[in-house]
Amino acid sequence: MIVVTGATGGLGGTTVEHLLKRVPADEIGVSVRDTAKARHLADRGVRVRQGSYEDPAALRDSFAGAEQVLLVSGNDPAADIVGLHRGAVEAAIAAGVRRIVYTSQQGAVPGNPYPPSRFHIATEAILADSGVAWTALRNGAYGPLDQVLGPWRRTGVIAQPQDGPVPYTDRDDIAEATAAVLAGDRAFDGPVDLTAPTAVTFEDVAKIASDLTGGTVERVVLDDEQWVADQVAAGVPEEMARLMLTWYQAARAGHFAAAGPLLADLLGREPRTVADRLAAGLTA
Repeated sequence: MIVVTGATGGLGGTTVEHLLKRVPADEIGVSVRDTAKARHLADRGVRVRQGSYEDPAALRDSFAGAEQVLLVSGNDPAADIVGLHRGAVEAAIAAGVRRIVYTSQQGAVPGNPYPPSRFHIATEAILADSGVAWTALRNGAYGPLDQVLGPWRRTGVIAQPQDGPVPYTDRDDIAEATAAVLAGDRAFDGPVDLTAPTAVTFEDVAKIASDLTGGTVERVVLDDEQWVADQVAAGVPEEMARLMLTWYQAARAGHFAAAGPLLADLLGREPRTVADRLAAGLTA
């Protein structure tokens, strides 16, 4: 039995879809806040149980009988993420789980100025002290590209703060690889990176976008404080703008620069590139 948390979310839900291609449905369970939202999985034979990180007792029930649990990391900036993750790990141990797989973040190392890296570091430490076999999938940045590039399709300009090389990774590729880790015969102990094979800068992306569109997409470097002010003027809460700024700062410091072959190895093919994803977006 493999139990996936957050299975009605983007990454967790896509991982379950890929698991269904690899193992029988009755060997898959999901732990979700709202079981009604997972009816489509129950109808296909997946075990659906209610559970949330805020309710350790429910988690223990939703984890019962599982050999492996995928803990999809929390993302509520107002919550005690580390405390919630600790409770989830303890619930998994109490349920007799043999391996915990956790969705971490590339660059989860001391000194990274991007705040989420801190709770990933802390959660990995909890796992290391748990006494249970564990794997931390340090996923490359897999959010929508426009989230970090800005409205370049409309403006023809990537006008963002100074960046650095990042192996921008497709979420579906990460989900498929996660399913391969959970359902495969290879054991991955401790942290491993799941990233696209090549790290690129915004300058590189501007060239790729220019080639795809047949026009000129310009890269303009904005001053950090000017960028924050522009974001706030556009309606973004300042706290959120400053959080995103730390991501650019982490990138320019090289915290996301590493790119490895494991994702391609698990997929058995080349992962989607930035060019692939930009082209798909333009077609859509």
